[in-house]
Amino acid sequence: MPDPPQPHFSQKDLPLIHPKMDRREFLAAAGGLAAVSLLPSVLPAAVRLDQPLTIGLIGVGRQGRAILTELATMESVKVVAVCDTDDNRLTSGKSRAAGADGFADYKAMLSTVKALDAVIIATPTHQHRQIAEDCIAAGKHVYCEAPLAHTAADAQAIARAAAGMSSGKKVFAVGFEGRANPVYQLARSFFRTDAFNDMIAMRAQFAQKTSWRFSAPDADRERRQNWRLDKGVSTGMIGEIASHQLDVAHWYRGQLPVSVRATGGIRLWNDGREIADTVHAAFTYEDGAVFNWFGTLCSSFLGREEIFIGSSSTIKLGWSHGWMFKESDAPTQGWEVYANKQQFHNDVGITLIAGATKLAEQGKLKDGVGLPNSSLYYSLESFIKAAAGQGKVACSAADGARSTIISILANQALIEKGGGGELKIDPAVLKVEG
Repeated sequence: MPDPPQPHFSQKDLPLIHPKMDRREFLAAAGGLAAVSLLPSVLPAAVRLDQPLTIGLIGVGRQGRAILTELATMESVKVVAVCDTDDNRLTSGKSRAAGADGFADYKAMLSTVKALDAVIIATPTHQHRQIAEDCIAAGKHVYCEAPLAHTAADAQAIARAAAGMSSGKKVFAVGFEGRANPVYQLARSFFRTDAFNDMIAMRAQFAQKTSWRFSAPDADRERRQNWRLDKGVSTGMIGEIASHQLDVAHWYRGQLPVSVRATGGIRLWNDGREIADTVHAAFTYEDGAVFNWFGTLCSSFLGREEIFIGSSSTIKLGWSHGWMFKESDAPTQGWEVYANKQQFHNDVGITLIAGATKLAEQGKLKDGVGLPNSSLYYSLESFIKAAAGQGKVACSAADGARSTIISILANQALIEKGGGGELKIDPAVLKVEG
C-alpha cells in the first residue's frame, strides 16, 4: 500500500525545536555563565536499575560490534540475544555477548525470547524500516542506528509507527549521537546565548582515507558487505556521514534548511564504484545562513569536525572535544581567566570540558579535556535511561527522520544536479509525526 500523501505547509510550520535564549534567561537557568564554563553534572550519572534492561541486537556488523563493546561496560543492561543473517558475524556477536542466544531471523528472536525489553537495530540502513516496524509492533523499546532510512518514505513510515508508542510507555531513539554527547550539550548552551551571538557561518567536514570496500570469499557476500557502494540502496557519504553532522546543526539552530546544492565525484577509488568518494554540499536556511559540508574518503586531514562561527565567538567541535574561541571585542564575563586553554595557530581556544566542576575540585582540569567515553556510549546510555523511565530519548524518531530526509534530498541533489544546481526542499516532506 502506498504511503498516504502528506499535507503541504509552509516552513514556518516546522517546529523551532530549541529557540535561542537570551542571556538573562540562560544565566537564570544555568546559575551563571561561570558555572557553565565549569559545568556541574554534565557527565550523565550512571543508570541504576533494580533489574538490568534486557536487550536484543539485530545486526552484528562493524557498528553492531561497537555497540556490544559499549554495552559490555554498562551494568544496567544485559544482552540476551543477537541476530544476523551472516554466520560469521553471528558467531562473533555471540562470543562478545556471553550467554546470549543467536538468531538468523529477527522475527524468530522477537517471538522466541520472552524476556526481551528492548531492541537495537544496527543493520544496513536500507533494512531499517521493516525491522523497526516489527519491533514496535512487538511492544519493544527500540534504538535504531542513524540515518533512519534510505528513502524519505521509509523515514516517514518509521516516524509514524514510533509516534504511537507513547501510549504503551515504550520509547524509540535514533542514533544521531551528537545530541547525547556531553561536550556538544555544553557547547550548545553557549551557542544559545550572546556568548556566541549572531550566526555568521557554519561548516563541517569528514575526512578519512578508506575505500569503504571490503573483500569477501564470494560475490554474493561481497555485494552484501559493500551495500554502502550500491547506489540502489545507499545514500552515499551525505546520507551515511553528513546526516550526523547536519543533525547537530538542526539541533543547535532549531531550524531546517530550505534548499541544498551538492557536487562530488570519484577522486581516488577508481574501482568501478558509482558512489562519490568526495562530496561538497551547501544547505541554505530560510534566514540565509548556510551550512557547508565537505566529505572525502581520500584523505584523513583534519578528520571530523563542526565549526559554528558567531559574532562573539566561534565553537569548534570534534566529537570527543570542544573549544570556544572568543572575539577580542566580545564581553568579558570574568570566568575566562580560570578556563583551560589550547593554542590553535594564532588563536587560543577555551576548552569545553564536560564535568569540569568536579575535575576542578580534584585539581585535574587538564586531565579532563576529552570525554572518557565515546559518543556512541552516551547515545546508548540516553536510550537506556529513557527506556527505564528516567528521561527522554536524546533524538526522537521525528527529529531523526527530518535529518535523515534532508540528507537523502542532498544526495538526490548530488545525483540529479551534480553541477551544483539548487534543489528546493519541499517542507511537506519534513512534516513527520512525533
